[in-house]
Amino acid sequence: MIRIIPRYLLALLLLVPTIKSLEAAPPAIPSCSPLLSHTFPRLQDEVPQNLCQYQGKVILVVNTASFCGFTSQYEGLEKLYAKYKDRGFVVLGFPSNDFGQQEPGSNKEIADFCKNTYDVKFPMFAKSSVSGSTPNPLFKMLIAKTGTTPKWNFYKYLIDRNGNVVEAFSSMTKPTSMSVISDIEKLLGEKP
Repeated sequence: MIRIIPRYLLALLLLVPTIKSLEAAPPAIPSCSPLLSHTFPRLQDEVPQNLCQYQGKVILVVNTASFCGFTSQYEGLEKLYAKYKDRGFVVLGFPSNDFGQQEPGSNKEIADFCKNTYDVKFPMFAKSSVSGSTPNPLFKMLIAKTGTTPKWNFYKYLIDRNGNVVEAFSSMTKPTSMSVISDIEKLLGEKP
């Protein structure tokens, strides 16, 4: 006697191998460097931004200030960003009032200054501490990994596509200096 299996049971039996294969393969979780595993409020609107979104990019992290002798470096930072962003480069700006009280304004005042004075388009984050006993978590890790703390405004850290700190540049080093540009170009040429 031939037994007829109802269609719904047949369909279920055919799905079992598919379901088992889905169970065997866990979903791919994008890896994020511990250095970038931090969230900071965006400068313009204080919406939280996870730095993992920059994983795989060459990153120049800079502590900034609006009323500093180095403030004109915003122009060079923006030029770097515009020139290399399509190749996987980003500048991340972190305003800080740690040095000489040269960033006294609110986040909105800082954002307006950056936009109106230097037409800054690279990502900027809310004002925070970058030195002393309570640096923000990113700068705390940058300091630990390089053994060097920001000495003044516009101190720069260069991070490779894998989230490793490669170099630190003093405030005196302009963003458009050959040493910065050659390091960026070298890192952009490397695969993650």
